[in-house]
Amino acid sequence: MLYLCKKRNLAFILNIETSTKNCSVSIAENGELLSLKEINTGNYSHAEMLHPLILESLKESNIELSKIDAMAVGKGPGSYTGLRIGVSATKGLCFANNLPLISINSLEILAHAQQIEDQGYLVPMIDARRMEVYSAIFDRNHKLIGETKAKIIDQNSYSKYLEEGNVYFFGDGAEKCKELITHDNAKFIEGQFPSAKQMAMLSFNKYKEDDFENVAYFEPFYLKDFIVTTEKKKV
Repeated sequence: MLYLCKKRNLAFILNIETSTKNCSVSIAENGELLSLKEINTGNYSHAEMLHPLILESLKESNIELSKIDAMAVGKGPGSYTGLRIGVSATKGLCFANNLPLISINSLEILAHAQQIEDQGYLVPMIDARRMEVYSAIFDRNHKLIGETKAKIIDQNSYSKYLEEGNVYFFGDGAEKCKELITHDNAKFIEGQFPSAKQMAMLSFNKYKEDDFENVAYFEPFYLKDFIVTTEKKKV
């Protein structure tokens, strides 16, 4: 493909993150943030807001879409609807403009929003309904040490790590865990969502390594099947 011939040490990348109720768009040059536009109304307004945010970000950066070298998207896990909208928009722009597609795990994006001073653990959580969350475990340097899982939270969750030191829980799935995870080493950080802000350097690093997805076949990382329930027939 033509984009494989592009220079790898200079890039404008448009980043999109829609795995949660936070609809987020950024543009970065060589990993440096130029523009960030995001909105979180508490609902999934991505279908209405994503494309206006893209246009606002391009305008603020004073960059035309033709100057963009790659697209990056938060691939999930997360909301089925949010991921479908974000990935569809990203793939459409890649097809139309012959751009490479970069994907980044949304929990990794969320993990990079936190910097800690101690030797504790980072546990980003994305809500997966009821007492289930999508989560992973990272060390203080954002190295993945516990794989991404759909996990039902109980009183014994993360006990191994809590006995070793501080464990920082954050993301929209962490709030509902407070009453169950009551260990002294459990630290809860509020108001955190995956954001295209943290994607700036992550996507540039992948760009330099030619770490691209196949645009035609790429699908969001839903982690578990989307289940549609139907109303039972009345007898």
